[in-house]
Amino acid sequence: MPVDARGMGMSMHRIGKPAGRGTAPAADGAIRAPRAPTLITSVQRALRLLEAVGSHVHGATAKQLARSAGLPLGTTYHLLRTLTHEGYLRREGGRFYYGASVDGISRADTRQSEHVDLRGRMEELRDELGAAVYYAVYQEGEVRMVDVVSGPAQPQVEEWADFRSTAHAHAIGLCLLSQLGTEEQLDHLSRHRPAALTPSTSGDVRAVLRRLERARPTMPVLERQEYALGTVCAAVPITVGSVVATMAISLPLEQADRLGPAAARLRSLVGAMFPAFVR
Repeated sequence: MPVDARGMGMSMHRIGKPAGRGTAPAADGAIRAPRAPTLITSVQRALRLLEAVGSHVHGATAKQLARSAGLPLGTTYHLLRTLTHEGYLRREGGRFYYGASVDGISRADTRQSEHVDLRGRMEELRDELGAAVYYAVYQEGEVRMVDVVSGPAQPQVEEWADFRSTAHAHAIGLCLLSQLGTEEQLDHLSRHRPAALTPSTSGDVRAVLRRLERARPTMPVLERQEYALGTVCAAVPITVGSVVATMAISLPLEQADRLGPAAARLRSLVGAMFPAFVR
C-alpha cells in the first residue's frame, strides 16, 4: 500500500523524532517530502539508443540512431563510442549492431525462462510420482545439483554430507559417474575418495568401479540407504551430446516397495520430455 511521505513526516515530527535526511523543516516549519531519486540521464539516453539499434534490423548509422532516439548527434556519438567499447554495440561499415554483451543478456534471459520451465516440469513429476525430484549435472569434474522440488508429503533428502564429495554413495552421483569414461571415473574417485557413510555404503574404489561398469546406459540407478539411513533413491541418466545429467527421486524407507515402479515411470516420463531438461 502506498504511504504518504508528508503524513509520515508529520507523525515523526509530532512524536519528537529527528527528521531524516531530505526531510529538513522548511522556513514555515512544515516537513517536506523527501526528494525523488535522481534519474541518471546518461543511462536513460544509452537505453534509448540501444532500443533504437534494435529497431534497425540491418544496422543503422549514427545519424539514423540520433533521429530514432531523439538525441543530439554529439551526444549520440559519445554514447555510441562508450557502448561499442563496452561490447554492447559493434560497428561494421559505418553501421551499428548489437554486440556480444547484449547477446549475453539475451542468453541469460533465455536461461532464466528455461529454468522456470524446468522447475515446472519437475513439479509435475513430483506430483505424479509422489516423490521429491532432483535434477543434477556433471560439470567441470564435479557433481552439481541444479534444482530440487519437494513438498510436505515428498520431503527431500537432507544433505548431511557434501553431495559433490559423496557421488559413490547416492543414486544421483552413481548415475552421473556411470555416464563417464573409465579415466574420468578414476579421476573423480581419486579426488573424492569413497567412504562408508552408512552400513550399506561401499567405501572400496574397485567395488564402486565394478558397480559403475554394470550400470546400463538407459536404465535407472537404484540406491537404498547408502547415502542416508531411512531413504531410498533412483536416478535416470540423461545424455545428449556432451551433456551428462540425471533426474532422480527419493522416497522414505517405508515406501521402498514403490521405488522400482516409480523409477520405471520416471524413466518413461523423462524420456518423453528430456530435451526440456538438458541445459
